[in-house]
Parts: sequence; C-alpha cells; structure tokens
Amino acid sequence: MKVLVPVKRVIDYNVKVRVKADGSGVDLANVKMSMNPFDEISVEQAIRLKEAGQADEVVVVSIGVKQSQETLRTALAMGADRAILVVATDDVHNDIEPLTVAKILKGIVDEEQPGLVLCGKQAIDNDMNATGQMLSALMGWSQATFASEIAIEGDKAVVTREVDGGLQTIKVAMPSVVTVDLRLNEPRYASLPNIMKAKRKPLDEKTPADYGVDVAPRLEVVKTVEPAARAAGIKVGSVDELVSKLKEAGTV
Repeated sequence: MKVLVPVKRVIDYNVKVRVKADGSGVDLANVKMSMNPFDEISVEQAIRLKEAGQADEVVVVSIGVKQSQETLRTALAMGADRAILVVATDDVHNDIEPLTVAKILKGIVDEEQPGLVLCGKQAIDNDMNATGQMLSALMGWSQATFASEIAIEGDKAVVTREVDGGLQTIKVAMPSVVTVDLRLNEPRYASLPNIMKAKRKPLDEKTPADYGVDVAPRLEVVKTVEPAARAAGIKVGSVDELVSKLKEAGTV
C-alpha cells in the first residue's frame, strides 16, 4: 500500500505572529517557517505504517511556493521515500485555498493511486480544517477526521476519533482520507545521516497546470487584526471579596 501525505509550510508554532500595520495580512519577513505540526504527525504515522509492514511507500506532497522544498526535505529526512512539489505561487503571502489544494491533490491521487491519504486535521496558519474533507468528496472516498488512533485491518481502517463527547471509533473502507489530531503520536527528530540522505531522495516539481487546476483565489481577505489584549487581573484579599467581584462581573 502506498500512503500519500500532504504537508504545508507555515510559520513555526514557536514564533509570535505579527500583523502588518495596514491590516492586509501577516508579516512573513524574516520569520522562521516550518512544517505544519499536524502534517508532521501525519508523516510520522505514515512512516510507522511502513515500518510495521503495512505500507510499501510514503509519498509527501506540498502545494505552494518553491521554498516548500525545505518542508519536503524535512519529511524525507524523517523517513518518507519521495516528494512532489506543486509550485502554485511565487508570493509567500498568497495562501492557496483549500478547494484548490484538494483539486490538485485529486490529480496527484489519480496518478499515484495510494491506498491511504493522511492529512493534518488543519493548518495552524488559517485553521480552515477543510482540505481533507474536500479531497474525500472529490474522490468519492471514505473519510475519518480528528484521528487519535489508526489501525489497518485488511482493506479497512479502524480510526478512533476525538469528538466533543469523548472518543468515537469507526471502521472505514479503504482507500480512505484520514485527518489526524495531536494525540496520535509524537513525531521523531530527523537524524543527521537521514538529513544527508534526504538530499538524494527524489523530489519532483509540478505546476497546477499539470493537473488542469486554476489557482485564482475565490476568497478575499478584507482585513487581518490581532486578537484583543487580555485585560489585567486583580488581586483580592478574601473569599468574600472574590465572590463579590464575581457577582459584580455577572459570572456568579
């Protein structure tokens, strides 16, 4: 079985995001970029499936700017076999929309014929949480979202999902699209020898035109603002005073 893993280049989760003064978007100048954390978990899970003998090949895909090569090389250093980069824009501020990404991924899936697509449940830059579901709909495949546990049983995948009420376990027919949550695994660090080996692993470069997809945006970002600053707290001298303050605030 072949496993396909889409990965996205995003601002590193340790970096404090700054909004541009004109509100047109997020400032990416001299900002550290890295693989989306949920996608990193997807790559780790695909590699574990291969190590367990349940997958033969792990292919990673990124759609965006040419600099996404670095993200793909990270995945290759972790243990993926080969990579595909679809250069869809030259502007790092241009975020390719989920539906466009899903259409391009459909073209890649049609070519590669994987048995399983493992996606991060969402990207931490736009929090869309839509690409995996859209790809499933375009392919007519089964889907399982928010996976915290995955087991392959023949031509079925048993997935434990994180839902509001706790955990839900479902069994889906493969091929399938599965989006993963944070508690699925702990991604490995790439060793130096594997980082060197990753430079020699195949990385194919494509364009959206190769898959007949138009990347023109359908959404317009009107304005970007930072979240409101948290109000300062106050100290109270007793439980009675605390209760009184809570009553004044209308929380009791």
